[in-house]
Amino acid sequence: MLVAIITDTHYGARKGSSLFHDYFEKFYNEIFFPTLEKMGITHVIHMGDAFDSRKGIEFKSLDWAKRVVFEPLKERNITMDLMVGNHDAYYKNTNTINAVELLLKEYDNVVTYSSAEEVKIGNLNILYIPWICEANEKETHQLIKSSTSKIAMGHLELQGFRAHRGCIMEHGDSSMLYSKFTKVFSGHYHTRSDDGRIYYLGNPYEMFWNDCGDRRGFTIFDTETLEHSHIDNPYTMFKIIYYEDTDHQLFDTREYEGKIVKVIVRKKSDSVQFEKFIDKLYSSNVADLKIVENFVLNDDAVETEGLESEDTLSILDRYIEESDISLDKSKVKNFMRATYQEACELIF
Repeated sequence: MLVAIITDTHYGARKGSSLFHDYFEKFYNEIFFPTLEKMGITHVIHMGDAFDSRKGIEFKSLDWAKRVVFEPLKERNITMDLMVGNHDAYYKNTNTINAVELLLKEYDNVVTYSSAEEVKIGNLNILYIPWICEANEKETHQLIKSSTSKIAMGHLELQGFRAHRGCIMEHGDSSMLYSKFTKVFSGHYHTRSDDGRIYYLGNPYEMFWNDCGDRRGFTIFDTETLEHSHIDNPYTMFKIIYYEDTDHQLFDTREYEGKIVKVIVRKKSDSVQFEKFIDKLYSSNVADLKIVENFVLNDDAVETEGLESEDTLSILDRYIEESDISLDKSKVKNFMRATYQEACELIF
């Protein structure tokens, strides 16, 4: 039996931004549902963080989620198992009050899971593991130890995997806790990463600048062979342009329409020509445009190549790691990541 696995969809993300939800919708209309229909898939497993904000969701975003995702699932007679992720739970120490159980009661084709449970899909028993928190940690760890399932799926926070490009998570549970399983699939981290047995599948689409350039999409899993494959989302939101005296007349700007664009200036000999290049970008209806210029006095003054390729979180992590502080650096990094993500909710 083939099933689809999706995770970290974050409906209502970016304060319910219409720009982002139009981009998300393109994925569902042109990639996700057509693939399910083509492959005859009638069951979807969602591994958590269906909704973005633990505190609530705008009516517009909820209407979008039902119109674009949950109504099409119901119309196609596709069932969904949906686990609670940390963004779905109202409290940080318990999953008791959560968005998926409260907002999706009308869909009898959607089954929600707020605590760990063994579920049979086809002929395969799978251990579902929603977000592990203070209230359910002991019970969940006991079920992990006693489970006879070969496969585990959940919303896990494990050490040693990529949280995003350039950042390896240093805290969380040890992966040894899941050594008994043949395969473990997880959401929570938005970028794909694996050790050959534990697979972080990544989220379906770009949401922040640190997603730029990473493969996104969803996963097809065969419950008979235990094999899985990724279906990539070809559509992107963030674009980087390296300007090196680029001829504006020859530069095709059509692919940047509706995108969030960053222009990194490597060489600018003529300011007038550069302004014409920027004007052409604006005229192509980019959603947002940022310009990064590196001013150096000589070739030996600053090494900019690495700086240009690093995202904000990577720079923050590197700065903290290299700093001389007595505090727990992993905790400082976590605090800065949380602050950065909150800031990203307010701006492009």
